[in-house]
Amino acid sequence: MGKVLIIGAGGVGTVAAFKVAQNSDVFTDIMIASRTRSKCDAIVKAIGNPNIKTAQVDADSVQDLVALFNDFKPEIVINVALPYQDLTIMEACLQCGVNYLDTANYEPKDEAHFEYSWQWAYHDRFKEAGLTAILGCGFDPGVSGVYTAYAAKHHFDEIHYLDIVDCNAGNHHKAFATNFNPEINIREITQKGRYYEDGKWIETGALEIHKPLTYPNVGPRESYLLFHEELESLTKNFPTIKRARFWMTFGQEYLTHLRVIQNIGMARIDEIDYNGQKIVPLQFLKAVLPNPQDLGENYEGETSIGCRIRGVKDGKERTYYVYNNCSHQEAYKETGMQGVSYTTGVPAMIGAMMFMKGLWRKPGVWNVEQFDPDPFMEQLNKQGLPWHEVFDGDLEL
Repeated sequence: MGKVLIIGAGGVGTVAAFKVAQNSDVFTDIMIASRTRSKCDAIVKAIGNPNIKTAQVDADSVQDLVALFNDFKPEIVINVALPYQDLTIMEACLQCGVNYLDTANYEPKDEAHFEYSWQWAYHDRFKEAGLTAILGCGFDPGVSGVYTAYAAKHHFDEIHYLDIVDCNAGNHHKAFATNFNPEINIREITQKGRYYEDGKWIETGALEIHKPLTYPNVGPRESYLLFHEELESLTKNFPTIKRARFWMTFGQEYLTHLRVIQNIGMARIDEIDYNGQKIVPLQFLKAVLPNPQDLGENYEGETSIGCRIRGVKDGKERTYYVYNNCSHQEAYKETGMQGVSYTTGVPAMIGAMMFMKGLWRKPGVWNVEQFDPDPFMEQLNKQGLPWHEVFDGDLEL
């Protein structure tokens, strides 16, 4: 029985549910659960499969989750809820003997801080319980890690330099909107930058380092260095790496809005008193910004995400660039969601498929690059995220 429970009914959850439903030979029973059950019901209606079950759950409550898991008895949980909820969901999985997969690492609600230590600390408990936990199985983190593992397996004896490059060259025709949860998105990019070099982490100002990079089918786009969680696991799992960085594109209008939001205090994540009520400014801002789920219809253009790698093979230096371009309009036609949700939701389903097929199944807590990349890479081509390779080209970095 391939029983899967998807927690989260946002854009990524919607895409994951569509793709799980398309692979009914692997996933025989599906449930979607969220704080708001009507959102889950709307996804089921959009998919058109009345056999998909829905449920209401508070993912902040281990007790609530345990009751749901014991009732539905899933083999694996796909966690596409908020990163604050990773630990409660992992705890419930341990209590109920359920395997686990997520797309983003845990972060505390009161501090924008990204690191795997909290989840890696669960390794022994998952191992002793005979359960598998797969961390960071979206695109970046996720496919970026699989790309790196694939490069290490097939094209390099040693990887020395890794640059993950993420370009969204789409236009949603809104003055300002974020492509995924605004709270998580704004917390992520307003942090100080950080990259790995020669065995240590080097901190930079937020979006301080930037340069134009040329993306396939897109052209040059100003790209900004920021810290991203997969750098932490990739530098640990590939110790030959001398330098690892992450780059993301932002338009000038977006950055201007972001600067204003910060300057007027709307990016704050601490509570303030408003008319006798406690509110978090960033959560209030999230409530008035466009919902990322609603951007797809008028979204044009595409994303281009990949890994630019330099290293050594058979004593010779070589470069390798592996990437995917994803059309916002094609993603919308298939799932009703834009490309950023699509590029995260599809890999989440593939990771769960790898587990169900017994290909990615080992007790403990693991990052995606610690599994065999080949069957995952094969499924990317089949499930809507085909990849392309450039050997010995100019990496620009």
